[in-house]
Amino acid sequence: MVRFNPKARLDQSRVRDAGRGGGGGGLGGGGLGSGGMRLPIPTGRGGIGTVILLVVLFVVARCAGIDLGLGGDSTNTQPNRLTQLRYESCQTGEDANESQDCARVAIENSITDYWSGAMGELRGYEGNGSTQFRPIDALYTFSGEVDTGCGAANSQVGPFYCPADESMYLDTTFFDDVLEQQLGGPDGLFVEFYVLAHEYGHHISNIIGSMGLVTSQDSGPESLGVRLELQADCFAGMWARHATQTEDADGNVLIEEVSKSDLDQALEAAASVGDDRIQKKTQGRTNPESWTHGSADQRQYWFTQGYNDKSCDTFAARSVQAR
Repeated sequence: MVRFNPKARLDQSRVRDAGRGGGGGGLGGGGLGSGGMRLPIPTGRGGIGTVILLVVLFVVARCAGIDLGLGGDSTNTQPNRLTQLRYESCQTGEDANESQDCARVAIENSITDYWSGAMGELRGYEGNGSTQFRPIDALYTFSGEVDTGCGAANSQVGPFYCPADESMYLDTTFFDDVLEQQLGGPDGLFVEFYVLAHEYGHHISNIIGSMGLVTSQDSGPESLGVRLELQADCFAGMWARHATQTEDADGNVLIEEVSKSDLDQALEAAASVGDDRIQKKTQGRTNPESWTHGSADQRQYWFTQGYNDKSCDTFAARSVQAR
C-alpha cells in the first residue's frame, strides 16, 4: 500500500472543501452543471448519452467563447468563498498515512511537484500551447452540489476537471456509491489517487493545447474525445512511475512507496470506467461508435504507456487501440 514520508510537509493551499451544497441546476434538472472532462458514470435521468452530449457541447462552446448558461439557478456557496477547514489538520506525511483527507492533500502535492518538472518532456505534442507549468487553481471536495466555473455540478457527475477555472472537483462519495457499488470497481486508496492523477492530466492537456483540439461531437474508439481521455490516463501513468521521486517544498520525498497492488488498483479502476464495461453493465451490450472515453483495454494500455515513459501524444498516434 502507498506510504507517505512522515517527515514531509504538506501544502494545503490548493485543497479545499465545499461541504454539502444545495439549490437548483445540476444534471437532469437544468442541464449539465459541471462541463468538465470527467470519468463516465451512469446517471439517473437522461442517462450517460445525455451526459456525453452535454460535455461535448460545453467543450465546443468554451473553445468558441460562448456561455451556454448550463449552471441553472444554483444557490450554494461559490468556491472562491470556501474555506479549507476540512484539511487544516493535514500538516505532515504522517497525517497522510493516518487520514484519507490528508492523503488527498499529499497526492495533490505530489502530482503538482511532478508536473512542475516534467512539462518540458511534452514539447512538440499535437495542439501544443505551452510547456510553462502552472498548478491547478484548486482541488475542491464536495457533496450534493457545487458551483464551478463551468456551472453547477451535482454528485451524480463524478470527479471532473473544469477548464474555465482550472480546478478539479471531487464528490468523495463517488468511490463507494458509484465506482464500487454501481460499476463494480475496486476498493483501495490508490483508486482515488489514479482518479486525481487522471483529472490533473486534463489540466496538463489544457495547458499544452490538446484539450482545444476537441471541437466536434464525434465519438468512437479513435475519436478526439477518446484521445483526450486516454492522454489523461497516460499522464496519470507518468506520475505513478515517478511518484516516489516527488518532493515537498523543503526537498523531502513525499511518497516512500507505491506497491504493485497500488498499480493493480489503478489498472482495475481504469478498466472499470471503460466505455465498454459501463455500456455492458448499464445497457447489456456495447456500441464502440458511441465511445467517448475509451474501452477498458484502451484505458489500461495508455496508463501503462505513461508508466513505461512512452509518448502520451495520443492525438499524433495513428491509432489509440491497445496493442
